[in-house]
Parts: sequence; structure tokens; C-alpha cells
Amino acid sequence: MADETTTDTSDAQDESSPEASDNASSSHAEETAPSPEEAPTAEASTEDAAAAEDAPAEDADEAQDSQESSHRVTVEALLKAGAHFGHLTSRWNPRMEDFIFMERNNIHIIDLMQTQVLLDQAAEAAKRFARRGKKILFAGTKTQAQEIVREHAEACDMPHMVDRWLGGTMTNFQTIRKSIRRMEEIERMERDGTLDKLKKKEKLMRLREHEKLETTLGGIRNMASLPGAIYIVDVQREDIAVSEANNLGIPIIAMVDTNGNPKNVDFPIPVNDDALSSIELVTSTLTDAVQEGLEERKMEKKAKASA
Repeated sequence: MADETTTDTSDAQDESSPEASDNASSSHAEETAPSPEEAPTAEASTEDAAAAEDAPAEDADEAQDSQESSHRVTVEALLKAGAHFGHLTSRWNPRMEDFIFMERNNIHIIDLMQTQVLLDQAAEAAKRFARRGKKILFAGTKTQAQEIVREHAEACDMPHMVDRWLGGTMTNFQTIRKSIRRMEEIERMERDGTLDKLKKKEKLMRLREHEKLETTLGGIRNMASLPGAIYIVDVQREDIAVSEANNLGIPIIAMVDTNGNPKNVDFPIPVNDDALSSIELVTSTLTDAVQEGLEERKMEKKAKASA
């Protein structure tokens, strides 16, 4: 009984202070009767054991930090942007079931762990397309997406459509190119003074025609051929764009909310496609990836030139 009491007291002291830990080690040394030469070794073993216990926890924290830093966007950032809020459960698309985490107050909550991974994959795809010299057409015609899409597309020198999607933009691209040439023709007439020679009514008609074409097609005026890929903010709204891309075999990167269909998208990103902050976060992440690809392409060309 005395031995058990001593052991319990030693354990309690071991938890309370460093000095108690040393006392416990000494008591254990007396019971096992080590030689004087072995006593320091026993104390060192106790310290090594304590260090060994702390090491796995530190390694786990480092591994978690490393894994988190390997993603382009953290789950916390996605949460802050409201990326997890889906639509009402009554408006959901059953094909999004695998990306839904739970239901709360009749609203579907998106699984942000999957969003994080799929956003990484979409960004890597965008980077790959840019590195190969392919144009990525940015499409986002909903009100809250227009300025964001325009700003980021222009930042990475990519074509964009933000006013409205014209049917046949890709499937009837030659006709679209004719409209762009008409827009450029009116611009030349204005520069060389030809418009000033027309009657006032006719000049006004030409200017209105140009304004309409510029609003609709200005973002793709420098897109000389079909894009290598397309980025879409809302697949439900831009269903015509999705259909055209599928018909032509053009890869699609898209934000897909709980009311969308991810099956028609090559790189779906399950995320809230209505919130400004969510659209901004996803679009900026893809834009950064595109710029990385463009920079790598530039470096590759420079290396080949100097070789």
C-alpha cells in the first residue's frame, strides 16, 4: 500500500511542476537501484520520452500547415466569402448532391473541402491553358459578376463577355467576326472624318450601331479565333454558352451553384455564384493562375531564344 501511495503522489507531482518530474525520476531510480553511472541516463531518457511525445504533435501541426498552404485558397477564406451558401432546397439540382454538405433552414450548404480541391484543379487547368498560349474566354453576364469578370479578364489580357451572351458567339464565330469588323469600320470612319460628312441622322445611326456592338462584342474584339477554354460564372444563366462549348469540345471551367448541372462542365467549382465576394474570390484565383501560366510561357520563350 505504501508503494502504491508513493507512486500516485509521484504521478500527481509529475503533472504539477518540472521539479516534481525530477523527484519522480529520482524515486523511480531508487526503486530500480541503478548504478551511479546509470542515474543520469535514466533522467535523460525521461527527457527524451517527453520530447518524443511532443514531436508527433509538432509534426502533425507542420503537416497540416503544409497541406493548407498547398491550396490556393483556404477554407476560412471561402467561408468568409460566403462561398458555402447554396440555393433553397426546393431549387436544387440532384446532380449536385455529391457536393452538398448539409441542409440548414431550407438552404443547401456546399462542402467547402471539395470546393477547395476543385478550385485548385480548375486553377491548374487555367494555368496550363495559358502556358500553352490558349485564350480563355471569361463569361459572366449577371449584374453582380459583370465588373468583376471584366476587370480580371482585362488584367490577364483575356477576352470577355459581360453584357449578354449572343447565341452563336462560338458556334457561329465567323458571323460574330463580321460584326466586329463592322464595329471597327465605324471607328475608322469616325477617325478619318467620314462620319462628319454624313447627314446628322445617318451619323447618329452609325454611332448608335457602334455603341451597341461595342457593348456586346468589345470584350472579344481581339479574339481572332475560338478560345482554348471558357470560364463561366453561372452555368444556369449561361446555359447557351455551356451548350456551345460542349458542341465544339471547348473545355469549361465554371462556378456551379446547387441549382446547376456539373456534368456538362470539365472543371466544376461547387460554390455560391451569387455573392460578390464569392465571385471575386474564385475569379481572382483563376486570374492569378492564368498570369502564372503566361509568365511561365514568357520564360520558356526567353530560354529558347537564348539557347
